[in-house]
Amino acid sequence: MKKSVSIFLFFFVFAWVALGSKDNLSPLPSKNLKPENYVYKADRKIGASVDHSKFAILQQNFKRPQDVTLACLSCHTERHNEVMVNNHFTWQRNEVILNHGAAEIGKKNILNNFCIGIGSNEAMCTKCHAGYGWTDTSYNFQAKENIDCLVCHDKTGTYEKGNGGMPTPKTDLNLVAQNVGFSSSENCGSCHFLGGGGNNVKHGDLDKAMLHADRNLDVHMAQESEAMSCTDCHITENHNITGKLYALSSENRDRVTCEQCHTDSPHEKNILNRHTDRVACQTCHIPTYAKANPTKTSWDWSTAGKLNENGKPYEIKDSLGRVIYFSKKGNFTWGQNIEPEYRWFNGLAGHQLITDLIDTLPVQLNTLDGSYGDKGMNMRSLAPSKIWPVKIMRGKQPYDTEYNTLLQPKLVGPKGSGAFWADFDWEMALKKGNEYIHHPYSGHFDFVETEMYWPLNHQVAPADQALSCVDCHVRGEESRLSQLAGFYLPGRDNYPWADYIGIFLIVSTFIGVIIHGGLRIFFKKNSEH
Repeated sequence: MKKSVSIFLFFFVFAWVALGSKDNLSPLPSKNLKPENYVYKADRKIGASVDHSKFAILQQNFKRPQDVTLACLSCHTERHNEVMVNNHFTWQRNEVILNHGAAEIGKKNILNNFCIGIGSNEAMCTKCHAGYGWTDTSYNFQAKENIDCLVCHDKTGTYEKGNGGMPTPKTDLNLVAQNVGFSSSENCGSCHFLGGGGNNVKHGDLDKAMLHADRNLDVHMAQESEAMSCTDCHITENHNITGKLYALSSENRDRVTCEQCHTDSPHEKNILNRHTDRVACQTCHIPTYAKANPTKTSWDWSTAGKLNENGKPYEIKDSLGRVIYFSKKGNFTWGQNIEPEYRWFNGLAGHQLITDLIDTLPVQLNTLDGSYGDKGMNMRSLAPSKIWPVKIMRGKQPYDTEYNTLLQPKLVGPKGSGAFWADFDWEMALKKGNEYIHHPYSGHFDFVETEMYWPLNHQVAPADQALSCVDCHVRGEESRLSQLAGFYLPGRDNYPWADYIGIFLIVSTFIGVIIHGGLRIFFKKNSEH
């Protein structure tokens, strides 16, 4: 009896260990458990902002915005040393680019498929620069009075920048200077929501609606939940703002991650926690983007330049009031409530510099490094590749047909300057633009298709709207990951030879049972005789 019980317990324990899943063996966290390094907004200690209206130095009649900066620095004596090395001011950073080595890259020299690049167009582009007066290559980045303190610290909501980053004439510098404080989402959004020429045009997951979000739009910024601001995630110290825009940068550092608040095991079910090794949180929790406002998904510069019968530029709008053709910019397509596309990504990015020869079509203006086989801890990235949701912006832009490189057009300027938006002459605009940046131009051009990748991080959906298993683990085009090849995904993939072997074994087993049973009956009858 004791021997039978011992054998039973042995097999019971063996089966429990061998067949029991990790979910059964690992303790589940309590529903009320806070991730150990997450502090809810109600528990945060936020210092009070000083009433700047009481300072005599800010009560003067400011004639220039630079004078406001000098007044700020009379108290905040060393802050200019921090800002002047910040990429919000320099518009470049020293990084190692994939397949290029060390280089200085940023908005100063990286091309995109929206307004293409800032060279010769600084007066327009620097409306979002954290500085004053940048209109050409003579701009002094070492002059501390050129720093714009107000764009990030205005609390009146009235501060507005114009050409060259200078405040518009209607801006009351005295009012704004006396009403400054900690940066808010409104400050950040004044530039980041409007990149590419309008609300949500560029990113697809950043727009003005975030300022008044409900939980369906974004669970973090929703007023009825955490009501978080940008700097709650983009933690800033000594004016170094964490966060990476991989359209402009390359290295895997100074990033903002979900894990910094939620840890790498945020789910009650460990089967979900095991997914976080190779699936980014954003993949499941951002099932769609451009939820409140549409975003541009393509931009075709090759059709720009058409004028009406009066020789004037014109625009065409669709039934929803969205501009789908503009003489200055060409054709656009828009999307709303868009399902992301997906790519493997390990935190490193590559870039097509204007000096690079075109060797792929469409031209990949930036590339997200990573693959299924990249498990991390290699020479390129310590982080493993994860499946990541992205907006892919597709475009058509000018390139040199002889030198086989991309080109920089001059877009902005008065009539007769060669600026495309004034003279509508591609040959002259390309000649002037590339002369300005000292880039070779043969005089022969055409338009080439391009792609640009924008990893999605915002507009996080509530948990009950996150992707479920069948969104990915399903056959055919219904799978969110149907276009992501190079690995086996249960439910999505099948191997015919494995199916044939399985069918053969089942049929063979069935036939074997029939033969075995038949033989037993046959021999039993013979033995009776």
